[in-house]
Amino acid sequence: MSRALAEPEQTALGRLVARSVTRAGFSGFRLLLSGEDAFGSLAALADNAERTLDLQYYLIRGDASSRALLTRVHSAADRGVRVRMLIDDLNTAGEDGLMLRLAEHANIEVRLYNPLPAGRGSTVTRVLASLTDFARINRRMHNKMMVADNALAIMGGRNLGDAYFVQSDKSNFVDLDVIAAGPVVPVLSQSFDRFWNDPLAYPVEAIAVLPPADKASAALAAPGELPVAAEQSIIANALAREVIAGRLDLVWAPAAVIADTPSKIISEEDPTAEETLADDMNRLMRSATAEVIVLSPYYVPGTRGVGLAEDLQGKGVALRVLTNSLATTDAPVVHIGYSRYREPLLKAGVELYELRPQFDAPPRSGFGSFGSSQASLHSKALIIDRRTLLVGSMNMDPRSDKLNSEIGLVIRSRVLARQLQRFFETVSQRSAWHVTPAADGSGLRWSSGGPEPKTVQTEPEASPLLLFTLKLLAPFAPEEML
Repeated sequence: MSRALAEPEQTALGRLVARSVTRAGFSGFRLLLSGEDAFGSLAALADNAERTLDLQYYLIRGDASSRALLTRVHSAADRGVRVRMLIDDLNTAGEDGLMLRLAEHANIEVRLYNPLPAGRGSTVTRVLASLTDFARINRRMHNKMMVADNALAIMGGRNLGDAYFVQSDKSNFVDLDVIAAGPVVPVLSQSFDRFWNDPLAYPVEAIAVLPPADKASAALAAPGELPVAAEQSIIANALAREVIAGRLDLVWAPAAVIADTPSKIISEEDPTAEETLADDMNRLMRSATAEVIVLSPYYVPGTRGVGLAEDLQGKGVALRVLTNSLATTDAPVVHIGYSRYREPLLKAGVELYELRPQFDAPPRSGFGSFGSSQASLHSKALIIDRRTLLVGSMNMDPRSDKLNSEIGLVIRSRVLARQLQRFFETVSQRSAWHVTPAADGSGLRWSSGGPEPKTVQTEPEASPLLLFTLKLLAPFAPEEML
């Protein structure tokens, strides 16, 4: 067992935070809208940690961006920083060599959460080999955060990988993280410690299989050439500049951490209110008096969510939702569950938007450049009455509600709420389909904004093969699994 650093104020980052506080008891935040900014900020945490560095992620890709960040983490360990890496084991196929080499360092400990110990060669063979234990392996640790010296943290929706930092030439995520400082950071670390010391967190050496020597060497090679934009994001990163200048330029506001506990993963029954943050989110939405904005890549509200929409409509509260279209989602099967509720949601007065594949953001919007790559929504947030926001790892679907562990920050800041509301307005008006009932009452209508508006009455920009496949799968997609 091990714990987060007990005296963060004795580190340079801890002293930096103390100098930057504008009001006692408040925490400091900055939204990370662009992938490049998020990448540079994570690099800044790794580069400036003195005592401890904790990483907790659902997914770490073995691509150039991840290797570049892990190289910086390795360099931190060379400086004497204690590194703890906790990774959900579902998506680690092919990365055993990389993780084992990292764990060889005396100051780096890697643990795999809720492992699939057999069939390590691929995700498919792992799942097949673990089907007799399906109730356990179906529950995953979905948390995402990095904490340096228990003083500064970055948490939110991003995993580690090229697509999360807008470095893929094929498809990139429109995502959201937040830099956090102040009283909320030790609470984030407490959540990390609960999972790190949980019985389902196994040392990587007990689970991973070392690949042949040539493959292991390749996995541990230098990170390789990063795109120029990523290199520049490290050099010009705002957080890195502020660390050098000795003052953090953050928005200071009251905030609270809401987090699932590891017992949610272990339990074979529906989690209790004490184990899950779903009820906290529900209460937050019901507290609205004027408007609720939802950003969720996977939106499967269920009858409970439709009932919430109806209740909000009855109070005169506008519910506005941005999610993925069938053409942009990276989980088409989940779209089956979402599509079942579109018409009931619209009848309940929901203002519904679906992201388009071609992301059109103004140069000064802060989203970064997607170029010709396809976009997919991965941001997870709520905005309540344009004065309170929730940013974290949770989706609005049954899996986040009942099966996966999640974490979030509730921040009471009009400044940050307005920033996120502008994010929503920009994306929904320029890069999304507005879904409404068809004029004749038969089916739905999708209308696009932007320079060339158009209207269609079938799932826009989705291939006929994908539409046909989902039609076949729809009867066999149980909602509780989505």
